[in-house]
Amino acid sequence: MLNKWLFTQIDNSALVVFRIIFGLLIAIEAIGAIFTGWIRSSLIEPQETFNFIGFDFLQPLPGNGMLYYYALMGLFGILVMLGYKYRISIIAYTIMWSGVYLMQKSSYNNHYYLLMLLCIIMSFLPANRFAAIDSRNNPSLRSIYMPRWVWLVIVLQMWIVYTYAAVAKLYPDWLNGSFPSVLMKTKQHYWLVGEFLQQQWVHYSIASFGLLFDLLIIPLLLWQKTRIFAFVAAVFFHLFNSFIFHIGIFPYLALAITLFFFPSEKINKWFLRNKKEYYNLNEIIIPSFRKPLLVLLSGWFIVQIALPLRHHFFQDNVLWTEEGHRLSWRMMLRSKSGRCDFKVVKAGSRDTIYVDKSHYLSQKQLGSINSKPDLIWQFAQRLKKEYAEEGKNVQVFVNAKVSVNGRSFQQFIDPKVDLAGEKWHHFKHHHWILPSKLD
Repeated sequence: MLNKWLFTQIDNSALVVFRIIFGLLIAIEAIGAIFTGWIRSSLIEPQETFNFIGFDFLQPLPGNGMLYYYALMGLFGILVMLGYKYRISIIAYTIMWSGVYLMQKSSYNNHYYLLMLLCIIMSFLPANRFAAIDSRNNPSLRSIYMPRWVWLVIVLQMWIVYTYAAVAKLYPDWLNGSFPSVLMKTKQHYWLVGEFLQQQWVHYSIASFGLLFDLLIIPLLLWQKTRIFAFVAAVFFHLFNSFIFHIGIFPYLALAITLFFFPSEKINKWFLRNKKEYYNLNEIIIPSFRKPLLVLLSGWFIVQIALPLRHHFFQDNVLWTEEGHRLSWRMMLRSKSGRCDFKVVKAGSRDTIYVDKSHYLSQKQLGSINSKPDLIWQFAQRLKKEYAEEGKNVQVFVNAKVSVNGRSFQQFIDPKVDLAGEKWHHFKHHHWILPSKLD
């Protein structure tokens, strides 16, 4: 039964059109980062790079190297859109994007993580079988159908993303509208809508609609009777987010994924006028690599389901500790501000140096380090390494206070612990993060 369902062949129009849009969007993402100055401010100007811990070998290229790096990514994106050397192009973009994602955390965004996952998925899908230079140059590659598991992978991946985003909103500050209120205060300068966004009923509406949208959008798109209403809601939701939060290509990527919920006949009519044929034979073609494929898909989704749950195995509230926050679809859930001071003490003496972080960090990094314990730990390690190169054995102490969602500031890091002497644990709570007092 499972084989029959997964390997039944269905029309591939949704995948073909999505590949074209996806290639365009990832090209825009790469090239846009050049012209907006993001690369210069995030990867060229900073002296320090806060990479994912364990990936210290990933460092920005010297000089203007990252500009050329992103230009090359943009080229690969265009090749994906055109379907030219598709497999090579999408794999190359995936590797390069993943490298940048793991290279820096100062501009961490769950949408960047989602883009990495979708790139990995697209690397395995037969997306260049139609409306592609590859299939034109090699007619034997041309096909108007695909196995149903291809459709399932895209839909299930997005269902996981939206569902976890909804579950993460089930906490008091979201449900009572207090966090949306904090979030909208930063938008009051917006032309035309700034004052409107400060209304209390708007905050409650954002909280309710955001939760219900994330929870129900995939089921409503799957059901034919509610599909068009769900699509209209998706257009409103994602365009609102694009306008208010300026989150890059993600809203348009999410809208492109709705293609997989519409009948292929309509997609052909709307987007593929040259595709005269529509596949509806429902043949079952079981490949020779069926078992490895099922193992791979099962492993992928076990990881996708498990990763966002890991914060439950850490002590204290993830809103406070940040342990288990990344890779878990906890999107736009809290506002944190903080301040931290680093004190370097020469071992065995009272010689003390108070570090001016602005000599080391960019403005964006200064904003990030104040409330994120992994960045605080990494900076302490780098201070230790810097002084060690001068032949000095030092201890590094941090006095940090953090505010969550507008609450009063609370002591965040134990100021008596030498962070330079601490190890980082990926799967264990760090005792030097003081207990939260979130009510």
